[in-house]
Amino acid sequence: MHGSAGSIRAIVSARVILSGAKDRPGHASDAGRSLVPPTRSFAPLRMTRGGVARALALTLALAAGSFTPADLAAQAKPDAAQNPLAGRIRGSATAPVTVYEMSDFQCPYCRTFALTTFPEIDSLYIATGKVRWAFVNFPLTSVHDNALAAAEVGLCAAQQNAFWRVHDLLYQHQDVWAPLKQPEAFFLTLADSAKISRPALLACVQSPATRETVQQEAEGATRSGANSTPSFYIEGGLLTGAQPMPIFRQVLDSILRVKTRKAPRPPVVSP
Repeated sequence: MHGSAGSIRAIVSARVILSGAKDRPGHASDAGRSLVPPTRSFAPLRMTRGGVARALALTLALAAGSFTPADLAAQAKPDAAQNPLAGRIRGSATAPVTVYEMSDFQCPYCRTFALTTFPEIDSLYIATGKVRWAFVNFPLTSVHDNALAAAEVGLCAAQQNAFWRVHDLLYQHQDVWAPLKQPEAFFLTLADSAKISRPALLACVQSPATRETVQQEAEGATRSGANSTPSFYIEGGLLTGAQPMPIFRQVLDSILRVKTRKAPRPPVVSP
């Protein structure tokens, strides 16, 4: 089943027109009715700065807790027990733009984004301090049998400060583990490749709390209006689908221009 992948609401004070933003394939979820009004489909619009905080606060009101810019601004060694996103955040705490990626490790479109588009975003926007990126688990279990188990592995890798290494490995080897009836043994081999403790990884994935956290994130993503993977919340707006780099560049640059624009100085009145 395919979902629409061209919708976005950009928080800009002037019109932002994403020329060429055509629908692209994305896996649609058959999750239950959203408990939070979904983000509107893209249409050029105006949005005041006062609405930014309210929109972002609504974005990820997950059952595990509400994630706000203050949560994401936690510095080194955040407490995973207090912030389930700890270890899955990339970029400077002072970055003017925050992006929440909601993805499924078994989704082929998520794989395409992770291996082709994301490295360029990382280089141009995250590494340069412009964007802070957070990964949220959104496994579509109705169409991907191994997505939940893969999300658990990623979550547990984060507890060993190895999420992004395992993130890359899961997508790089998706064609190997996705068709397996029992992928757990293969997932454990990733611990060796990522140079993390295999016993610790095994203990974590076997913990009921791990599955509960993943399920809470998926439920929260659905309540926030996401219904396909990958989906991206960008400062209160929703961009869906594995959009190419030119689309991300237009979106991020437009928002950055507004958020980093200096207020004009008041005119000097001569006595």
